[in-house]
Amino acid sequence: MQSGSRDIRKRIVQNAYSPRLDMGISALDVPAIATVIVTSEKPTHPIELIFDGKRGPGASRWRAATPGQQSLILDFDKPQALRQLVLDIEESEVSRTQILWVSVSSDGGRNYRELIRQEYNFSPPGTTYEYEAWTIDAPHTTHLAITVVPDKNGQPAYASVTSLILT
Repeated sequence: MQSGSRDIRKRIVQNAYSPRLDMGISALDVPAIATVIVTSEKPTHPIELIFDGKRGPGASRWRAATPGQQSLILDFDKPQALRQLVLDIEESEVSRTQILWVSVSSDGGRNYRELIRQEYNFSPPGTTYEYEAWTIDAPHTTHLAITVVPDKNGQPAYASVTSLILT
């Protein structure tokens, strides 16, 4: 584990459910209140890094170990009222269009409701970084799922997220 990183409860699974479908407030301490379920992680870029507080271009990040669609699910210990979601994403190597969608469940992960679907165009060396802050209305959230299709044209590409902040 990298210096300064925190212990995190996590599971790495091959086929996790993939639903299709003002930072003035204190951020939730996700590692303390949820188990993180992820389909893949590169050992040098584990999922813990999206919660390390580092943001912006060049910051540490999670990166999938395998190309293609990936899922990240936060399984909360108890239901959470989510009001804001902030994501940082960087791609400095490959030109591609990434699709990301966010869904929530309030019934223990049996059913999901899509909140956000977004496409990002990365064109290194020019456009390499994306920052998003969304206001969301997700009371009583038991699970939050983020699905990443790293290249909508199906070329081999690796999903990555620099940071994830929830309030």
